[in-house]
Amino acid sequence: MLRARINDTLKESMKSKDGVATSTCRLILAALKDRDIADRSKGNQEGIGDDAILGLLQSMIKQRREAIQLYRDGNRAELAEKEQAEIDIIERFLPEQLSDEAMAEAVQGVIDETGAGSIKEMGRVMGALKEKYAGRMDFGKASGIVKDKLG
Repeated sequence: MLRARINDTLKESMKSKDGVATSTCRLILAALKDRDIADRSKGNQEGIGDDAILGLLQSMIKQRREAIQLYRDGNRAELAEKEQAEIDIIERFLPEQLSDEAMAEAVQGVIDETGAGSIKEMGRVMGALKEKYAGRMDFGKASGIVKDKLG
């Protein structure tokens, strides 16, 4: 379903001659194809599912946010703006993100479910969060919340 939305957006952006949206959709589809090929070695001939696609989109956003910071540090505002435009397009495919308050509640719920009591169990908590909230949570922020609650 998500893959179809990305393809439809690509077609619409090509018709409307939206260069940024077209190139961003092509980047997403190329990354999807790479992941599909990598997954074939694991016996998955169908391609990656929506949860994995959401994870891929989040990692693409994270990469772009890091690039924005580097461009701003290097006084390259025009490149930072280009990266932000790509983020805006990628975010169209993600479900609504959890607020900071909702994220803290979700983290506490997963900590309670897993019975985690120390920072040593952070990996288990983060794994459960990624499984339950793929595409809906900034896991960088969630990691900080988990550290605070377990530390």
